[in-house]
Amino acid sequence: MSFLKSFPPPSPEDGLRQQQPDTEAVLDGKGLGTGTLYIAESRLSWLDGSGIGFSLDYPTISLHAVSRDLNAYPQEHLYVMVNARFGEEEPKELKETPMAEGEEDEDSDEDIEPIAEFRFVPSDKSALEALFAAMCECQALHPDPEDEDSDDYDGEEYDVEAHDGMEIDTTPTVAGQFEDADVDH
Repeated sequence: MSFLKSFPPPSPEDGLRQQQPDTEAVLDGKGLGTGTLYIAESRLSWLDGSGIGFSLDYPTISLHAVSRDLNAYPQEHLYVMVNARFGEEEPKELKETPMAEGEEDEDSDEDIEPIAEFRFVPSDKSALEALFAAMCECQALHPDPEDEDSDDYDGEEYDVEAHDGMEIDTTPTVAGQFEDADVDH
């Protein structure tokens, strides 16, 4: 596959948080082999025994999780969904067909981002929680620049009045205070 390259593994100077040898890498259902998974502050990398592998930058990772559903995949693994295409040639551009005035192209793929699914299957399943925790820590170091809501959150409660201009009645409700209200249906 063309995206596999030779490069040195991340080191402690690169912020290496977790290293898991004897881990199988699977891309979109195709096995890439067994190697070492590296979770560093700057990127997630996997290298086989010969030093050939790949790196994923955190901003491209849209989701990561520990999967224990043996119906979805036959082994427990670290699941990583990436907003990119790997190992395939880009599809050739399709010829555009003229459309009638007012007609919309419902099958347009222009807004659809490519998605790739990686599964990292360590031989030592007890390492999955530590791998997941390291991924969470490193992913947090790289917030999504396109997430508008992430700028508003600074670890404090969200203040609706400050952001939306709404007034909220914070008077506590007293038991029975609405019992004599007229109900019109």
